[in-house]
Amino acid sequence: MPLIVTLIAAEHEAANLARHAAAVAAALGTADGPFWLGPIACDLALDADDAGAIAATARAALGGAAVDVVVQGAENRRKRLLVADLEATIIENEMLDELADLAGLRERVAAITRRAMNGEIDFAAALAARVALLAGLEKSVLAAAAARIRITAGAAALVATMRRAGAVTALVSGGFTIFAERVAAALGFDHVVANRLEVAGGRIAGTVRPPIVTGETKRQVLLSLAAAHAVPMPQTLAVGDGANDLPMLQAAGLGVAFRAKPRVAAAARWRLDHADLRALLYAQGYRQQDFVSPQAT
Repeated sequence: MPLIVTLIAAEHEAANLARHAAAVAAALGTADGPFWLGPIACDLALDADDAGAIAATARAALGGAAVDVVVQGAENRRKRLLVADLEATIIENEMLDELADLAGLRERVAAITRRAMNGEIDFAAALAARVALLAGLEKSVLAAAAARIRITAGAAALVATMRRAGAVTALVSGGFTIFAERVAAALGFDHVVANRLEVAGGRIAGTVRPPIVTGETKRQVLLSLAAAHAVPMPQTLAVGDGANDLPMLQAAGLGVAFRAKPRVAAAARWRLDHADLRALLYAQGYRQQDFVSPQAT
């Protein structure tokens, strides 16, 4: 079947991408030269049956270079629904860790976060344990944490470009609405699903209002939005980094583990380890000149 192999380089590896593409083409036995999508990305086309084997061959040919490989069918590359995780994906931060840092508890909370995102402990239990440590903090700490939010490179272009092309976009988070809604408004997401942190008497109560957003919640958001907007599953895209993102990554037409925890990267069919979120546009066949700049949104 027709396959597309998309190579996306980290910025510092861009100058070497032509050489890397030639090595991959030789390893795959395709005589067609690369189709350039931009300075850091190109496509190679071939006929093959096993996309996983093609991806493994391509990565081996790269020899550890900072170049991501996305192999998929040539059909349905352009996606009509994007469902994205928030923390360590659309933003660089883990916001519970930021809150804990302001309370002098960063190491205790971050250790639980790492284990939860790697799938070592139950997410809901880990969330409850971390939030309980914050009980009694003044509500003002939420604004202080929000001021620390760092948008991941390429996130604004990803959302703006897909929306201009008519795609529906959703931000889903096991974190809190107070942060997710702020980011969604800034980037133009159509939908937001996140947990509600309970506050009482001007202080963090140390509890989360049920129901808790879990990995299954994220999968259901993907499925429900696809159904509501009549988007076939092959035309859906999901991206996230943690174990609680795996259900939606595995359900999506293109489910990408972004700079993910080791267990998540191993379990996901597609992964990005080096490039920023613009890679998700290149993977859909967008060229750099098709991107909507953040200033245009």
